[in-house]
Amino acid sequence: MNRIPFWTALLLALALSGCGDKKTADAHAESGEHAGEDEHTEESKHAEEGEHAEEDGHAEGGDAHAEGEEGEHAEGPPSTKLSASVAAKSGIKVAKVAPGTIADEHEVQGLLTPIDGRVAQVMARFPGPIRSLRANIGDQVRAGQALASIESNLSLTTYTVTAPISGVVLQRNASVGGVAAEGMALYEIGDLSELWVDLHVFGADAQHITAGSPVLITRMGDQVTTETVLERILPSTATASQSTIARARVRNTDGMWRPGSAVRARVTVAQQRVALMVPQTALQTMENMDVVFVRTGETYTQRPVKLGKRDPGQVEILSGLKAGEEVVTAQSFLIKADIEKSTAEHDH
Repeated sequence: MNRIPFWTALLLALALSGCGDKKTADAHAESGEHAGEDEHTEESKHAEEGEHAEEDGHAEGGDAHAEGEEGEHAEGPPSTKLSASVAAKSGIKVAKVAPGTIADEHEVQGLLTPIDGRVAQVMARFPGPIRSLRANIGDQVRAGQALASIESNLSLTTYTVTAPISGVVLQRNASVGGVAAEGMALYEIGDLSELWVDLHVFGADAQHITAGSPVLITRMGDQVTTETVLERILPSTATASQSTIARARVRNTDGMWRPGSAVRARVTVAQQRVALMVPQTALQTMENMDVVFVRTGETYTQRPVKLGKRDPGQVEILSGLKAGEEVVTAQSFLIKADIEKSTAEHDH
């Protein structure tokens, strides 16, 4: 058996030990590198997650900010506020939106005239000098009342002339000391408790207006009105105006309806029920739209509306309002002006 020298064995052991240490060091180094890479990967992962989270946070914050801005800039319909006392002092009035009737009406004009058979002439029966006259134009007289005394040339006696009907003295055609001829009209008396209204209807309107149609008559001077109905359509045409005459009767209760006076009239030829309507005075125009102003408490809000049929007083509402809502019907232009002023200030 061969023996290895001591020094040779020692050198071989040291060499093997060095190799083992190198492999161990290499293994540790490789393990460290992987660990570093893992730590870097984990840090990168956290960094990326942080960046995404920050981006999500910014996105959510941006959405919230956008929503906040939208809420801040969102505006309702134009409106204004007025206290009840200010509204009352300004003459602002409201009415509820409700169903009603729209009338097909024709505007015409006419003249007041005495009713046929209610005008009488006070006549002298015999010729002779007029000794007395006891009434003047405008006096109210009663049937049988003595109006004049005339001395008859035939009998040389004085006879009395009396009123044949009760009414108003329309004309006086004689004077005291004058001579009355036989059959001379001394006075004209008219019963004016009722009068004809002769309405002049032109063109195609005459085809729609018939007897029995309701009529609203308005006096020109003081705008007093009275309601009546057409009694008849006269068969002939007025020569001067070439108009058809529709005749109605009015009661002269205050004595202010005077023969010869001009009047206005609205003849209703048809009526139609509608679901919703408001007075014409409620309407205003803003930005080329028909609008009304709805009152809720002390707030007056502009509301666009779609209109339907109308007559001189009312207009049908097709959309934009509900039954029971209160709309301004008087001084609505004040609300319009206030809203326009507020809008202009906001724009600037």
